[in-house]
Amino acid sequence: MLPSLQRRALLGAAAGLAGLAAFGPLARAQGAASGRITLAGWSKPIAEITNLLAEPDKGFFKAQGVELVYLPGAGGGDAIRNILSGQADVAFTDPGSLFAALDKGEPLRAIYDIYPQNVFNVVSLKSANIRRPADLKGKRIGVYSLASGTRQNLLVMLHQAGLTEADVEIVVTGVLNFAPLLQGQVDATAATDTGLAVGRRRGLGEVDVMEVRDVINVSSDLFVVRESVLKERTALLRAFLKGYRDSAAWMIANPEEAATLAGKRAIDGTDRAINLEVIKLRNASSLASPGAGGVARPLGTFDVDALQRAADAYRALGLIKRPIDVASVVDTSLLPGA
Repeated sequence: MLPSLQRRALLGAAAGLAGLAAFGPLARAQGAASGRITLAGWSKPIAEITNLLAEPDKGFFKAQGVELVYLPGAGGGDAIRNILSGQADVAFTDPGSLFAALDKGEPLRAIYDIYPQNVFNVVSLKSANIRRPADLKGKRIGVYSLASGTRQNLLVMLHQAGLTEADVEIVVTGVLNFAPLLQGQVDATAATDTGLAVGRRRGLGEVDVMEVRDVINVSSDLFVVRESVLKERTALLRAFLKGYRDSAAWMIANPEEAATLAGKRAIDGTDRAINLEVIKLRNASSLASPGAGGVARPLGTFDVDALQRAADAYRALGLIKRPIDVASVVDTSLLPGA
């Protein structure tokens, strides 16, 4: 169950957006842009993105004139590659993958902060005696894929302990897959809060968990586009973000309904109780940290200072070579209400 303050924050965010959210198909404003947006995801259609998968049922994007197409992927790096190749318009990706692409000179812009809270962790069985990042030296560590945020965030944790990728053996285990950990094929696995919740529901047992946010608390996922797409499809991207914010507000306000829809739309949605737990966790990670005076900030709001600290940390740790001016990379002009 979520702490009371967190529950109140979720309810407050939902209430504040009630006037914005299209809780069902609505006629779009006259003169609004219309067209198709292909969203390159980091994952397959899983329960934590039920607000996207609910489009055939709820029509949040359709209400804004947007035909949404979801392109599955295997990690944030995969999502970036799909927009660079022109297969998609928008990438659902992690900051680490964005920084890596910017480091190579790719002309990209972040337009929406999907999950301002860091959700990554490293999990090990109690018997492995892995209590701190330094204990990972010489260990086999699972990641969702080599292009995923699990690997990027693992590298941050390793570097913070004075370790490099060469000090461990990284093993690709797939999404939400703790079987290799239980079977002894890996000593620890990099995961997310929702992945861990599913694992515990399915008998993972007693584990030690190291949270990446204790090392550096940076957003987990962003919407990223190429500069050329931003210039050419500004109105449509603005409509896309409005549709997304409405869908996120709906899932915050209606987790029970979303859990039921996940059973219909998500490939991992067979257990409604797990769906509900996953959705509540993802709802919590969607909330921006309060601003000055504890004032709630709208969904999608960037914390540019936090992202800059993360980019600086990635460079200091040797994960990227070039300095990144985050303020020049983030474009907030398309955010609903901007």
